[in-house]
Amino acid sequence: MAVTLAELARRFQGRVRGNPDLAIKRAASLDSAGPDDIAYLSDRKFLAKLASTAAGAVILAEPDAAHRAGSVLIVENPHLCFARVAQLLHPAPAFRPGAHASAVISPSARVAASAWVGPHVVVEDGAEIKDDAYIGPGCLVGARAAVGARSRLVGHVVIGDRCSVGEDCLLHPGVVIGSDGFGFAKDGEQWQKVPQLGHVILGHGVEVGANTTIDRGALDDTLIGSGVKLDNQIQIAHNVHIGDNTAIAAFVGIAGSTRIGKRCTIGGQAGITGHLEIVDDVHITAGSLVTTSIRQAGAYSSSLKAEPAEKWRRNAARLHHLDEMSQRLKVLEEKWQQHSEEHDN
Repeated sequence: MAVTLAELARRFQGRVRGNPDLAIKRAASLDSAGPDDIAYLSDRKFLAKLASTAAGAVILAEPDAAHRAGSVLIVENPHLCFARVAQLLHPAPAFRPGAHASAVISPSARVAASAWVGPHVVVEDGAEIKDDAYIGPGCLVGARAAVGARSRLVGHVVIGDRCSVGEDCLLHPGVVIGSDGFGFAKDGEQWQKVPQLGHVILGHGVEVGANTTIDRGALDDTLIGSGVKLDNQIQIAHNVHIGDNTAIAAFVGIAGSTRIGKRCTIGGQAGITGHLEIVDDVHITAGSLVTTSIRQAGAYSSSLKAEPAEKWRRNAARLHHLDEMSQRLKVLEEKWQQHSEEHDN
């Protein structure tokens, strides 16, 4: 599809400088864009690219528009506007309703007439697939599970028994919702499995990246709030609650029964131990290890940045002797205190 720059300005509360009749066909980066494409810039350290890009138009904030000679769509938030323009120009592929001949659908399942059930999908007893939902190849929708209206399971997604996916969700390949939580009771030298009897409930507008796993609760439910965005290869353990509009990057692990508030961000490869409370509007940087509850909004870090190996080895050696150095310092302090007292007398 093609949309004029003037139409984009009307839809997204922008202002055109340049050719309002320019037909835009594709969203692209400044480096790869061509004359039919629109790109954006929100980080001023890349201003020099405005002179070299071949983009037909660029989405810019007002202060940056002077650096662009060609057509510009001026908006308050270029990144957000670009996201909306890209959604318009590149919508999700349309599908026809129905079911592929190889799909296995239980007679007791309820599948909306407007939904699509793809090749080799299994829909078990009592499951429900609602209006305009898309169930891609190889998915499993377990017994009494539910997939909300307009949600898309891209392919090879598992929705476990009695788990539910809200409306307008997007689940990428390999996602598993409702696998058993890691619950075992010690029995001498062995372990006895604790049955995991809860569910997983996803709110509306949730996106879950490839190969992310969300365990069902042990007794109560694992809850993922509306608007939550989860990257690839995240592990969310049983009974975790994640508040609305929180975003979590790849390789994060969240242990059981932790509660994370609304509008939080968690950087890649962070680890969060179990039974913690993290309030709303907390931002945890990449690689951090969180072992205590966070009760005040703000940014938190615990990881160390990379440094030259030789310097790191020296510091590691010093750290190894930290206890010895502390004892020596204590002795020196005691001697100094004794010397001061003798001097005063």
